[in-house]
Amino acid sequence: MSEAAPISPFEALGGEGAVRGLVDAFYDLMDLEPQYAHLRALHPTDLDGSRDKLFWFLCGWLGGPDHYIERFGHPRLRARHLPFPIGIRERDDWLACMGEAMVAVAVPDPLRVRLAESFAGTADWMRNRAGA
Repeated sequence: MSEAAPISPFEALGGEGAVRGLVDAFYDLMDLEPQYAHLRALHPTDLDGSRDKLFWFLCGWLGGPDHYIERFGHPRLRARHLPFPIGIRERDDWLACMGEAMVAVAVPDPLRVRLAESFAGTADWMRNRAGA
């Protein structure tokens, strides 16, 4: 008896519609909740482009279609974020907002924990302000 291949986080989340829902919940929270005002200020006035880029990126990062790479090439995440001051506060705010978004769209607990750990590693790597 052969074992079924493990499904990707993209599939476990529910595909493109679920990823879009997560991204929209994330940016809605950032746009509306006062505790994320500092994080929101780092983004353009119109969040549509940011929403699309995060959606395209997350699809591939989670093991689904490589929409971001097809449009822009390698993500070069750290390099693309260097113009923005990212310290401990920004990292922690981003992670808190994404954590709330995952709860808001009912990401199942085991997947939510797994994604939170992955997001934390990536968010910490994005820091570009020493000691901040």
